[in-house]
Amino acid sequence: MPAGDALRSAPVTARRGAAKPDLFSDPMPVRIEPCLALLQAKAPAGPDWAFEVKWDGYRLAVHRDAVGVRIITRGGHDWTHRFPSIVAEAAELDAGSFVLDGEAVVLDEAGRGDFGLLQQALGGRGGKRNADRAMLFAFDLLYLDGHDLTRMALVERRHMLEDLLDGESGTIRLSEEVEADGAEFLASACKFGLEGIIAKRRDAPYRPGRGGDWLKIKCIQSDTFLIIGYEPSSAALGGIGRLLLAGHGNYGLTYVGSVGTGFTHTSATALRKQLDRITAGSPPARGLSRKGVVWVKPKLAAEIAYRGWTHDEKLRHASFKGLREKADEANVYRVG
Repeated sequence: MPAGDALRSAPVTARRGAAKPDLFSDPMPVRIEPCLALLQAKAPAGPDWAFEVKWDGYRLAVHRDAVGVRIITRGGHDWTHRFPSIVAEAAELDAGSFVLDGEAVVLDEAGRGDFGLLQQALGGRGGKRNADRAMLFAFDLLYLDGHDLTRMALVERRHMLEDLLDGESGTIRLSEEVEADGAEFLASACKFGLEGIIAKRRDAPYRPGRGGDWLKIKCIQSDTFLIIGYEPSSAALGGIGRLLLAGHGNYGLTYVGSVGTGFTHTSATALRKQLDRITAGSPPARGLSRKGVVWVKPKLAAEIAYRGWTHDEKLRHASFKGLREKADEANVYRVG
């Protein structure tokens, strides 16, 4: 199947509009714990699964009621002030109240979500900038005009989301469902340079946590690791030769290798300033002894893309993507 065919959005085949369910009236939720995707090696097959692009950004919930618009991170932090363009467009949607679930991204020149560009737009980890460039790809609708939709099947929620975003092509966009075989779609997504795909059970309600209703299948592995030190270099960008990384082990932090690519001069310079403020006198991870390393307290979490693991359990072909915000509540990788 050509890549263009695999990435084409699915037509809506179910009857919509007049057949909206008779729902109970429900109070507007302060927060809804997010449904999370479970990592799988292969895409599932069969008509029970719907497929979407896996966007590389920050997971957000957009709440709108009579008071106004709020934007809540996956960890429950209020980031309304950081996404003014998303707030402005949410205020114009044709509904009195709703909760959108989606991913804030900044697209590169090829139309792919780029986590590093989003971090730059926000001013880096702990930055104070407003990401006017960011857009929201909405993939679920959890509440609408006084009704809790989480008990409904995904296919029904999607129909209502498509109605709400009908014709929208600005800052808030529909994360389109793709009509394709899962394996073929994954191959096309990888060929296009995307991070991966998401598979969702069409008949499942919205359930918090990693229960298996949503699956993520990655082209390139990407996980969150703690920075425990760096090798200074006068020849490298920003003075950082390599970052030393660790994950959570059974007996504390476990060293998982290093990363020396993926930086820009700007990101490396800013990162070194942050690292030099949290230096440590000894290695934070067990079993480490190395000369010429500046050890740091394990306070900064980095998103790292990599191609797999070596035989001695170190990252293979690692590349730095950016720092994770505490508010994003990304899970630090657990070794073993």
